[in-house]
Amino acid sequence: MTEEITIDYYEVLQVSPSAEPETIHRVYRLLAQRFHPDNIETGDERRFHQLANIYAVLSDPEKRAKYDVAYHHRRQDRLRLVSTSGQAENDFEAEQITRLTVLEALYTKRRIDPAKPGFYWLELEELIGRPREHLEFTLWFLKQKKFVTSDDSSNLILTVEGAEYLEQNYRISQPQKRLQTSKEDK
Repeated sequence: MTEEITIDYYEVLQVSPSAEPETIHRVYRLLAQRFHPDNIETGDERRFHQLANIYAVLSDPEKRAKYDVAYHHRRQDRLRLVSTSGQAENDFEAEQITRLTVLEALYTKRRIDPAKPGFYWLELEELIGRPREHLEFTLWFLKQKKFVTSDDSSNLILTVEGAEYLEQNYRISQPQKRLQTSKEDK
């Protein structure tokens, strides 16, 4: 049953997960006829064998019960992944604000102290009021876009692209609520 990890048996058979055994049998027979290798017009040996393997699992009550447990577990995992925050729009907006806040901090540091233009992770965490785990995605994104880089001492430093991006997007994002520091959260 290694195929079950990547294939939704019910979707392949085009039946509901709550389908009765008779329905599964009827649909299997119909699809097996269509994809049987002897069928000149629509034969597909690979698909036929896949259907036969799926039917072997779904037609056996014990195997189907095992498959259903794994099937429902995978569906719950997918739903949990999609609904982790309730509203994805809020997560996207919060992430955009976090990115701009990091860029603002690095921009200001570069302007004020050109000899030491960067922050260590810990300094950035304290300045922004967010733990490292919450900043990892943000910094990964900013590095991939080449808005931020690290120097030889692992300081995070703003790049020219990052400065230009911030300047272009600052006016657009200015009316948005900025992230609060940990002192403001209290």
